[in-house]
Amino acid sequence: MSAEIICVGTELLLGNIVNTNAQFLAQELADLGIPHYYETVVGDNPQRLQQAIAIAIERASILIFTGGLGPTPDDLTTEAIASFFQTSLIEDPAILTDIKAKFAQTGREMTPNNAKQALIPQGAQVLPNPVGTAPGMIWQPRPGLIILTFPGVPREMKAMWRTTAVPYLKSQGWGKEIIYSRLLKFRGIGESALAAKVAKFFDMSNPTVAPYASLGEVKLRLSAKASSVETAVELIEPMASEIIAIAGLDYCGSDEDTLASVVGKLLTQRQETISVAESCTGGGIGQLLTSVGGSSAYFSGGIISYDNSLKIQLLGVKAQDLAEFGAVSPEVAQQMALNVKHRLNTHWGLSVTGIAGPEGGTTSKPVGLVYFGFADPYDQVDCLVFHFGPDKDRETIRYLSVHYAIDQLRRKLSKFT
Repeated sequence: MSAEIICVGTELLLGNIVNTNAQFLAQELADLGIPHYYETVVGDNPQRLQQAIAIAIERASILIFTGGLGPTPDDLTTEAIASFFQTSLIEDPAILTDIKAKFAQTGREMTPNNAKQALIPQGAQVLPNPVGTAPGMIWQPRPGLIILTFPGVPREMKAMWRTTAVPYLKSQGWGKEIIYSRLLKFRGIGESALAAKVAKFFDMSNPTVAPYASLGEVKLRLSAKASSVETAVELIEPMASEIIAIAGLDYCGSDEDTLASVVGKLLTQRQETISVAESCTGGGIGQLLTSVGGSSAYFSGGIISYDNSLKIQLLGVKAQDLAEFGAVSPEVAQQMALNVKHRLNTHWGLSVTGIAGPEGGTTSKPVGLVYFGFADPYDQVDCLVFHFGPDKDRETIRYLSVHYAIDQLRRKLSKFT
């Protein structure tokens, strides 16, 4: 008793457009508590579309099609479905009248090829399109199987889904439960290490836990099926609280939280401000911190001292230290952090200096070597070093440096007294 989404269109396979329809429908199915385990993308080919249908009907009881309902020769979804179930197509006069009226409203004359949009399998119901010309259908070609079709235009598909499809599915007994999820985010720990720490939760059936990783971050999605959001939250919260306690400072937020928003909340709670001195990241830390609305309350500004002369002139880094230790060194990172704090009159100072590559690395200072300086409200200065590795490209090193810097700041703010 699950749904399968089948998106039709060669343009999807070629990567010409992003498949936002599948994302929308997946979220909507979760809100209705309808499981869905497969999504299929198939080109504008009737034989391959029928092969997709043959597979889908063996594993799902609701098939949701998007795309292929237009007037052109490559719009073959309706014909392919009818042919698969050996059912004749009939012209629906009400659909044809509606299409003609919509053309007349815009001052256009309907061309003959648009008439194919009025064809639906015998016995199917029309799924009206309030904002476009291509209607869909609701059809039960056999007991226990529901087929819904939508045009590929997202605006039209969403309107049709919400106004007709959702009420229909609920009338058929679907939607009595919802699937509610909470996303927990972690940094400074790998996916396998986190999975080992919370392994006991993976055997649970409701709520369920699913891990996945992105660049520099690991996520756990906690999902519960229940009769209401409130009940689902009650199921999830004890598990979430225990996982957060296990993870400690590696836990960095939930759902819509970002590193920047979490750091912003911590600084706001402490009524403290921060300034940054950046070299290899070229302003990326300041950009991320100011991505949060209201960040002017705690972020004063920054100095991008890419050239060594600016490190001396604007940040007061000692020329002797630059000559002796180099720009990429703990001595320079510490001076950058402390001096930007003083010059911009903030509670905290954060600095970064490193080698993003692809050139410039040496045996002692390879590409990917980055130093981070942190000056606290009491002028205590700490320096951290991270080797991001020569296998990463320039933009990846810069991206990871920005997020590592802000994550380490988050940890210091969380622990600082």
